[in-house]
Amino acid sequence: MTAAYFPEVRCWRIPDSALALSLTEMARDGRAGNEGVALWLGQREAGEAAITHVVALRGPGVIKRPAFLCIEPWLLNEVTDAAIAHSVTLVGQIHSHGPGLSTDLSYTDRQGGLAVPHYLSVVAPDYALRPGIRIEDCGLHEFVPKRGYARLTAADVSRRVGVVAGGSVVLLTVGADDGR
Repeated sequence: MTAAYFPEVRCWRIPDSALALSLTEMARDGRAGNEGVALWLGQREAGEAAITHVVALRGPGVIKRPAFLCIEPWLLNEVTDAAIAHSVTLVGQIHSHGPGLSTDLSYTDRQGGLAVPHYLSVVAPDYALRPGIRIEDCGLHEFVPKRGYARLTAADVSRRVGVVAGGSVVLLTVGADDGR
């Protein structure tokens, strides 16, 4: 039954505009010395996940600190409502770690992160503040059923993850705007 809801993803297609929007979103928090996050919505079809929407989270339902990020369950419910309204699903996310920290998933990321089959969890370096960050500069991790998160090797990233030019991506803001 799980495969019907969460079919295997053999490759992810990330429009370059989705990566740029996500880095800009995370840099808002990075300038304040905090981790940032952007969620990715899209379609899963024929072994491919295509990102079509970037979600910016706002308000008290998301806690961002120097080495801590927490999304309250009720805010994820709002994300689910937005996904349903746009006929897409949650396929991944990108969050940042601070300067000098690893792009591996932290213990908290692994234990408290979303446990969705074939979900892509990306960690950007340097609070997403360094100019020119490419997907290859990030840590990419797939949630593998019955195994947990596994970091993709450089060869896996090259073969399974494509940042593609063009394409239109929708930016959705979910939660109360905090005025920043």
